[in-house]
Amino acid sequence: MTMVCLNDFEEYAKQHLSKATWDYYEAGADDCCTRDDNLEAYKRIRLRPRILRDVSINDMRTSVLGMEISFPVGIAPTGFHCLAWHEGELATARATETVNTCYIASTYSTCSVEEIAAAAPNGYRWFQLYLYRDRKLSEQIVSRVEALGYKALVLTVDVPYTGKRRNDIRNQFKLPPHLMVKNFEGMFQEQAGSQEEYGIPANTLDPSISWKDVYWLQSLTRLPIIIKGILTKEDAELAIEHGVQGIIVSNHGGRQLDGVPATIDCLPEIVDAVQGRVEVYMDGGIRTGNDVLKAIALGAKCVFIGRPAIWGLAYKGEEGVREILQILHDEFRLSMALSEIL
Repeated sequence: MTMVCLNDFEEYAKQHLSKATWDYYEAGADDCCTRDDNLEAYKRIRLRPRILRDVSINDMRTSVLGMEISFPVGIAPTGFHCLAWHEGELATARATETVNTCYIASTYSTCSVEEIAAAAPNGYRWFQLYLYRDRKLSEQIVSRVEALGYKALVLTVDVPYTGKRRNDIRNQFKLPPHLMVKNFEGMFQEQAGSQEEYGIPANTLDPSISWKDVYWLQSLTRLPIIIKGILTKEDAELAIEHGVQGIIVSNHGGRQLDGVPATIDCLPEIVDAVQGRVEVYMDGGIRTGNDVLKAIALGAKCVFIGRPAIWGLAYKGEEGVREILQILHDEFRLSMALSEIL
């Protein structure tokens, strides 16, 4: 099968992954309205191309937090890559290193932060962080990633509790016995046999997280802190007041609160509020180079893809993720040229 667009990889993954695995990756919260609107929203946006401008040379490079990357698409934090491909996050890390873009490694990885760093020693990596009731868990992982050369912390703030993902409940989703949340290996032995939620004991996440915890996190590390999960201008202003270095406009792929707007619809409000004081990124619904162009035109510095990276892994591991990124790269270049953007 010739893989022409990201939808081809999606179809392959749907056919070749187990039902429980496919349902896990595709899950949205409740009726999946937000998950689906993340995609549909791009179709409502129209481009206004210019003409007769020399577009024989296109430069798609950009920078995030001062680091140059090949084009404004990175890999969003997604969990459990080993469910899609045996090398899991190691393959994802190597692919992004080769393409020279940013990979946000997930707390819920099936490979450890050490293994990911060793697999792609020259890769540009951030680490996605949750805060837990036991703050020592968060402290330990922050210390590890800083020592390993990860370049930023991405604090996910939209999961005080896990959204209701119906198919995961129906499937009684659990990691298979040979896989685990590798970053916490050996840390929950006292709670062995307790009820699990996505690979760790239930009720581990801290629902009391608040803005004061941003200051607490800053006291632990010199790494830049990026807030992931902002959808309003009010929270964007608060993020800046609390000294963060970046914002990811995100609704968690529609997996948390159903009925919130598509991220691309939230982006202009947040960009307008920020006024260039920090970099604004976004994820959710990116499936074509055209989508990338629309997000950049509306003010995003870079976009991040989640599910498509999983489809690439399911297709052909590291090579599949590279192909996903290359397709988006080529489509974005073509959309820029046809819009006659210099």
